[in-house]
Amino acid sequence: MKTIHLKTKKIAKQIGLFVGLILVATVIVEMTTKDENNETIQPVVQAMQVEVSNPVFEKIMEWDEYTGRFEASNRVEVRARVSGYIDNVSFKDGQSVTKGDILFTIDQRPFKIALNQARASYGQAQARLTTAQDNFNRVESLRESGAVSTEEYDSRKQALAGAKASIQLAQASVDNARLNLEFTRVKAPISGRVSRDMVNQGNLIDGGSSNSTLLTTIVATSPIHFYFQGSESDYLKYSRLARNGERASSRSTANPVLLKLQDEDDYTHKAVMDFVDNEIDRSTGTIEGRATLENKDGLIEPGMFGKARLLGSAEHEAVMIPDEIIGTNQSVRFVYVLGEDNKVITKNVVLGPLHTNGLRIIRNGLTPQDKLITNNIQKIRPGVVVSPSEKPLYQNEDALAYSEAE
Repeated sequence: MKTIHLKTKKIAKQIGLFVGLILVATVIVEMTTKDENNETIQPVVQAMQVEVSNPVFEKIMEWDEYTGRFEASNRVEVRARVSGYIDNVSFKDGQSVTKGDILFTIDQRPFKIALNQARASYGQAQARLTTAQDNFNRVESLRESGAVSTEEYDSRKQALAGAKASIQLAQASVDNARLNLEFTRVKAPISGRVSRDMVNQGNLIDGGSSNSTLLTTIVATSPIHFYFQGSESDYLKYSRLARNGERASSRSTANPVLLKLQDEDDYTHKAVMDFVDNEIDRSTGTIEGRATLENKDGLIEPGMFGKARLLGSAEHEAVMIPDEIIGTNQSVRFVYVLGEDNKVITKNVVLGPLHTNGLRIIRNGLTPQDKLITNNIQKIRPGVVVSPSEKPLYQNEDALAYSEAE
């Protein structure tokens, strides 16, 4: 009996061990199945979609930008040449006038009297000249016969010379009086736009001197001048370009200038250079330049602020990109470029000025074959794999930076 009991216990122990092994195996299988299921339901991460473009590469001429102000091509302060009372004002404030138009009239009565007096004096001198001529003619015929003394002959000859001089003096007085009478009509010395009348009708004015009363001013605004200041380095750059035959000097050639006003976005006004000063200002280290604009419609007024673009280089090939895709790392400028295996890499670039098409000129760091990443700039980093799609490079939403038809 004892032997049977021991066998029973041994069998039960073996059965329990077998069941435990089955349970452990079941747990392992379930855990493995769960891991496999988890791996199968995890989503696959897709590469970010980006647009890539080649930089614009074409022949251009660079333009330098300056600020300045417009000034009248001609400005005159109108002053009278004679003194007197203002009898009439013949213009409306701010109107356009033509050279020779009468602006003011000074009381002419005193000047007419002076002219009549001068004419009377001229008549008297004419009479004295006739008398002196007759007296001299008499002694001239008697001189050969010796009936007149030498002293008498010389006296009448001198009297005739004095009478001739008197007639010239009298004629000069008439001319002066006539000129003063003409000066009572103050005329526009140039064509342009007149200011307001500084002196109204009925006022007494001084004339004929440097302290004469200012009556009004006239400015000529067609053409109009634009003055700006360039640095010494700019002057040296232009001089060396001219010396190397890459760009003509503005002192001898009417180089093109593009202008825009304060409320304008584009440089739509076309002008030409016509003056460069003869020295550099020691206090500012700048030299003055001037451009001339037709201004036929009279839009631009003297004193207005403007910006100018001046031809700053010879024609050359340049790489250009939009400012929007340029990043900044402290003082370093960079762009994202598509590398091998569609990985994002960065390239440091050296910036030049903005071109007239709105793109930034790149001095160094890019080649025309580089694939620039133009969107999702804030979401990508170097080393990230992306999914690129080609797209032409545009300047902005309004205009193409590069076009075969341009």
